[in-house]
Amino acid sequence: MSETHDLSCVVHLHSTHSDGTGTVEEIARDAERAEVDVVLLTDHDNLDAMRLGQEGWYGRTLLLAGHEVSPRVRNHLLAFGVDEEIDWRGLTPRQIAETVRDAGGFGFAAHPFSQASQRFRRVRSLGQSMLWEDLECLDGIEVWSFVADNGQNVGGVRDALRFVVRPERYVTHPPRRNLDEWDRLAARRRVVGIGGLDAHQFGVRVAGRALRLMSYHRSFRQLRTHVLVREALNGELEHDRALVFDALREGRCYIVSHAVAPGRGFRFLGDGVEMGGEAPFAEQELSVELPADAEIRLVYDGDELATGTGRSLVHRATGPGVYRVEAYRTTYGQRRTWILSNPIYLR
Repeated sequence: MSETHDLSCVVHLHSTHSDGTGTVEEIARDAERAEVDVVLLTDHDNLDAMRLGQEGWYGRTLLLAGHEVSPRVRNHLLAFGVDEEIDWRGLTPRQIAETVRDAGGFGFAAHPFSQASQRFRRVRSLGQSMLWEDLECLDGIEVWSFVADNGQNVGGVRDALRFVVRPERYVTHPPRRNLDEWDRLAARRRVVGIGGLDAHQFGVRVAGRALRLMSYHRSFRQLRTHVLVREALNGELEHDRALVFDALREGRCYIVSHAVAPGRGFRFLGDGVEMGGEAPFAEQELSVELPADAEIRLVYDGDELATGTGRSLVHRATGPGVYRVEAYRTTYGQRRTWILSNPIYLR
């Protein structure tokens, strides 16, 4: 199995090209400060960052542009690898996904399990459901959406302040229903899972400066998606974009709560098959490696199969099915989800 290079990415964020309060350059600067390798920008129905030549390297950080296909309220899709905005008018959710694929791209349903906040119904980003209505047509989903899954579950003003001021103390786990639905979908076909921020840096711009509640920089310290690329990035935009997008398409990626601990170095492998891959079942040995001690949970077809504590776990697959990994650590006195792998599919 070829060597891979682990890149720490922030996915699903918005700039002044749509409804964010930061420019592309400001976002890239904050990402570099936060030691992010790749930014995946997704402005609403807008590829101006690509059109204006703003993709590329900003210091040590690569910025790539997709867009969030954004029908009113529901059925949003993070689309990558397309050259033009997808016109969603008159399309069903299935037709949106098919249009992206037909254009040579791929996508992830944005905040597909979101529920409207009962406490903050008048707040636009929290008070309305943003569900994806046809999960069966998807090849990828945002398993953990930082703003939707955490912000919409706040129980009152005090919780809202805790989330905004100290999200690393407030956030514990993705909703269980998200993982259950992912397991259900993966039982039928390969479905890639990512973690997205939905970062807008909520606030206003005054005299060219952003007055904001949660900066991009602070958001970037919370939730990341790591991709495992086949070779090192070399500074050539087309080459580097292809490597990152191929890893995302194929599910060679995993979700990290970066606020719990950095995740670089995580690996989940079978005999001749890697994370996101599919192979015939042959009682493969599955191995998990972590960069720090954690509680490790091996999940098989949605149920717990094996557990361990430390930096590694080895277990022999017991039958055809879908295997994935969850890792937990305790910070600020609470057990928190740290890493979620993409599955290995043994058929």
